[in-house]
Formats: sequence, C-alpha cells, structure tokens
Amino acid sequence: MRTYDIIMKKRNGLPNSKEELYFLIKGFVRGDVPDYQMAAWLMAVYFNHLNSEERFYLTDIMIDSGEKIRLSSINGTKVDKHSTGGVGDKVTLVVGPIVAAAGLVFAKLSGRGLGHTGGTIDKLESIPGFVTSLSIEEFMQQSERIGIALAGQTAQVAVADKKLYALRDVTATVDEISLIASSIMSKKLAVDSDGILLDVKIGTGAFMKELEEARELAVAMIDIGKRKGRTTKAVISDMNQPLGIAVGNALEVVEAIETLKGTGPDDFSYLCRIIASQMLVIGGVANEKDAEEIVDNLIVSGEAISKFDEFVSAQGGPEGFSEQYDTYFERAAFVKEVRSSSSGYVRSVDAESIGLVCMRLGAGRERKEDVVDPAVGLEVLKKIGDRVQEGEPIAIIHANNENKIEKEIEAIKKSFVLSEQKPAPPPIVYEVL
Repeated sequence: MRTYDIIMKKRNGLPNSKEELYFLIKGFVRGDVPDYQMAAWLMAVYFNHLNSEERFYLTDIMIDSGEKIRLSSINGTKVDKHSTGGVGDKVTLVVGPIVAAAGLVFAKLSGRGLGHTGGTIDKLESIPGFVTSLSIEEFMQQSERIGIALAGQTAQVAVADKKLYALRDVTATVDEISLIASSIMSKKLAVDSDGILLDVKIGTGAFMKELEEARELAVAMIDIGKRKGRTTKAVISDMNQPLGIAVGNALEVVEAIETLKGTGPDDFSYLCRIIASQMLVIGGVANEKDAEEIVDNLIVSGEAISKFDEFVSAQGGPEGFSEQYDTYFERAAFVKEVRSSSSGYVRSVDAESIGLVCMRLGAGRERKEDVVDPAVGLEVLKKIGDRVQEGEPIAIIHANNENKIEKEIEAIKKSFVLSEQKPAPPPIVYEVL
C-alpha cells in the first residue's frame, strides 16, 4: 500500500477504505507519512469530503491512537456533553451539577480557551484551590463517589487527532465538516460514556455561521456516536450575541452559580434548561414530556446548587462556595460602565468582537502560553431587540490594566449596532436533533 495512491484516490473523489485510512493515520502518527503527504490528503478531503463510513473509520482510528478512559466500572448511567464553543458559554458549569443531582454520572474532560472563545477549565480554575489536573484514577473515583468530575484533557487521548489538528491549523483545512466531526467525536468517544449531548453553536461568535452547516455538523457527529453505540443527541443554539450577561472567567462562574439558584439571565437559563433536560432523556431518567419539570425542581429544591458545592469542594475548592464566592473572588481594579453614543434598538451584538475584547483584557489567550486573569471581562447589559437611550450603559468593563480601558471601550461600542426599527431577537435554540 502506498500513501501516494491513497492521496490520489481521495483527490479523484473516491472513498478511502478502512485499511487505507489506518495505514495513513497510523503512519502519520509514527512519522512514516511525512507532513507534506498528510497535508495533501487533508486538502483533498477539504474539497471532496469524507462519506459517513470514512468519517466513522477516521474517528475510530484516532480513538485507538491514544488512551481510553473506561467508565464501565462506575455504577450508573454516564452522560457527557460537548459545545462547539462560543462567548459567555458557561453551560457545563450549570448542567453538570443538575444531571448529577438527577442521579446520572457526569464525567467530562474539558479544554482551555483560545482566541475569542472561553474554556471550561479556565473558568473552574478561577475558583481558589480548584484542581483540574486529576489522574484518571482520581477522575473515576470522584465520578463514582459524587456523580460529577471535570478534568483537563489529557495529551494521551486521541493522539492522532492532536497531531492532525496541528497540521490542519497551518494548512487552511480546519473548517471542513467531516474533519471537525471526527476530531470532536474522537475525543468524546475516548471516554466511554453511555450518551452524549452536543451543543452546536451557530452565529457570529461561533465556528458555524449558518444553520445549514451547523445542522450538517450535528448530523455527522450524531451518526458517528450512534455507529459507536452511544445515545447521541444535538442542540443547535444561538451564538449571534454573547450567551447570558457575563463574559470572563470568575464573572461567568458567578453567573453559573446564580443560574443554579434560579436567578440567572433568561437566555442562559433557558438554554441550560433545554440542554440539561435532553441529557436526562439521554440518560433514561426522564422522558421528553417531564424532563424540563424535573430540571426546574432540582433548581428550586436547592439540590442542583448543593451538588455544585459538593463538586467544587471535592476538587479542592472552598466548602460552601456558592454562598460566599464574593469573599473569594478578587474584583478587577477598574470597573467602568460603557455608555451608548446613540439611541435606538440593538440590531446586533458582535459576539466574536466581544470575545476578542475580553481576550485582550486578559480573560483569554491569544497564544497557548498566555496567562489568564480570572477577574477581568465584561458584563453585556443589552441584547438584540432591547431599547437603548443615548448615554445608557450597554456594558460594564472589568479590567486590571488601566491603559487598555479606553481603547477597549471603543471596541465594545463598535460591537453594538443600533437601528430605528426593533428587530426580533434570534431564537436561543434552533433545533433539537
């Protein structure tokens, strides 16, 4: 078998066999297939795509290239979730405790933020003492004991995907749906949960800009999950504006806590309710008819926030954190209102631009080695369809570098576009698949 022939076959629009993909990917990981040949195959895939069988084979090969986390010894039904990323997306911090309080096991590996999107691990590490570098044994023991554990992704999971993604990143082949689906699912399926909920974001602050491509990605990932024997569902949700009010690590933890107490922002609370209820359905502890009511009851009863506190304490954070977070979180040195320069209705809020502002303030990373400042970020006070008067606050900036404030205030103002006519707000959830 020759790598040249495998590349030519895909270049000509023909499917690669399981054996050909195994030869190619394993050879690339070992160093037998050079970068230039792998890059040629990736570009051929970019233009000719992978069919459903090829997607599954590629995913399976990447799973087998690394460590697998076997949860089968843990009692109970294990559920996982994945978000394709966005601005103000702190959903995991809310739905994890809810589904664990409902009796499911939520054992999840999460990532850090890069660019305009925030990472769950960065948010959790803003909590003093919180440890995300759990060993696999610690991760499993905690999942068994309290029904929830979140840890940073290990470099040993889906090794082929990590190497392949680094090459895609420098060869303009990142945004191909077959490759995106296989990349995401290789990491999700390396942890043998019983079911997976996929939150596929769409809009200006998301990787997927159009509903049709978001749907295509969701369907591709569901297909891979089902072929692997996992119950898999997807929610397509909006990212045309930041989710909730808070953007920034400690700020988002506070908003997640308030949402678990039942006092979170309407849009964010609604999305968490939908995602958590679908996870209960996946886990078999609720049906479509009563799942949302169960989620509401777990919040109202205080069971969800109690599970959050138990989770934080188990991973090294303070006891009873949700009742005293103000005493642990340091406030940014400079907190300033951003006021509108004109009147009208909010037509759009550029989520990506808001995310980049927060990144430059220090809430995110431009490069992997950048250090995150947990205190900085934004509160987005106005959403699409809201009325704004000239001089009215549209956001609040939290900064620790006074020199950055004025420049970022101008960037924030430009992120808001006003119109004379009141636009309809975008749906929070487009589809559940």
